[in-house]
Amino acid sequence: MSAVSFQNLSKTFPDGTRALRGVDLEIAEGEFIALVGPSGCGKTTLLRILAGLEGPSSGTVLIGDTDASGLEPGERDLAMVFQNYALFPHLSVFENLAFGLRARKRPKDEVDQAVRGVADRLGLSGLLKRKPGELSGGQRQRVALGRLLSRNPAIHLLDEPLSNLDANLRSSMRDELARLHREHGRTTLYVTHDQVEAMTLGQRICVMNEGEIVQLGPPSEIYGRPATRFVAEFFGSPAINLLAGQVAAEEGKDPRFLLGGQALDLVAKTAPTPGPALLGLRPESLAAVPCSEPGSTLETTLDRVEDLGDSRLLRLSCESHELVIRTDGEAPATGSTVHLRPDWERAHWFDPSSGARI
Repeated sequence: MSAVSFQNLSKTFPDGTRALRGVDLEIAEGEFIALVGPSGCGKTTLLRILAGLEGPSSGTVLIGDTDASGLEPGERDLAMVFQNYALFPHLSVFENLAFGLRARKRPKDEVDQAVRGVADRLGLSGLLKRKPGELSGGQRQRVALGRLLSRNPAIHLLDEPLSNLDANLRSSMRDELARLHREHGRTTLYVTHDQVEAMTLGQRICVMNEGEIVQLGPPSEIYGRPATRFVAEFFGSPAINLLAGQVAAEEGKDPRFLLGGQALDLVAKTAPTPGPALLGLRPESLAAVPCSEPGSTLETTLDRVEDLGDSRLLRLSCESHELVIRTDGEAPATGSTVHLRPDWERAHWFDPSSGARI
C-alpha cells in the first residue's frame, strides 16, 4: 500500500492559472521523494493539496487507503516545514517546538521529553528561552525542523526549507536531513528547485514542469538518462552541451553527425535515424585530445578558462555553439584550438522539435 497516492490530480486557480495537470504519483511508505522543477511548475501546490491547505479542482489524494478529501488538515498525520519557517514570533523556541504536541493535548511530561530530546539533537538546547527574532537564519531553520520532529508524524512535508541559508549552512543541513530520514524513516516529500538538494536527498526525484510530471526515477537515472531536453538541461553543473545538427547515413558506411562544416563518425548503436537531431554531451563526456582525429574529434576555439582550484572549466566555441568541458590538466592558452573527442557511450539524443529523448 502506498503512503500517498495522487490520482489524476488537477488544480486551476480562480484567475485561470493551471497549476497541476493530471498528476499521477505513488509514494511508498518511508520513501524520500524530491519534487523538483522551476518556479511555478506546481510542486508547492501539490504539497499544499496533500497538507489540506488547498483543494484540488479534480482528482483524488489518498493517504494510505483513505480519501483525504474528507479530512481536515489537523486530521492528516503530517506536518509541514515552510520556506519562511512560519515560526510563532511571540513564542519561545521551547514553545514553538512544543506547539504541535500541546495542540494534540499530549501530557506535559511527554511534551517536555520530546522537545528537549529534539533540541539536544539539533543543537538548540541553549536557545530554548529565546524568541525567533533573536535567532540566526540557520537557528530558525533548525527550530522549524525541530517542530516537525517533535511531533514526528507519518508524513513529513518540506517546502524549499534551505533556500534562505548560505551555501555552507545548506550543505550541513542537507547532511542533517539525510541523517534524520535514515533514523526516522518517515515518508517525506521535499520541494526544491535546487538540483543538488534533489540529487543528494531524494531516493527518487519527481521532475515537474508546467504542472506535469516529466520524469520520475532515482537520481542516477534522472542524470544519466534524462527523458527530455528539459530534464537534461535542468540537472548538471555546468549544464549539458547541446549541439543541433544532422544525422546523415550513406549505404555501406557508418552514420555521421554533421555540425556545420564538421562531421563525426557515429557508432551504429548510438545513432538515431537520419535527419535533424540534438546531441547532448555533458562536460565530463568530452575529452580534450592533443591533435585532430578526422571523424573522431571536433575542432573548437578556447574562449575562456575558469579555474576552480581542483579542476578547470574550459569554455569553447564550435560552429556557432558554446561548449564547456571540465579538466584537471593544464589549460591551453585562450584563443588556441582545442580538439574534443566525445564519449559516445554517454551521449544523449533529443528530438529538436519536441525535446523528447530519441
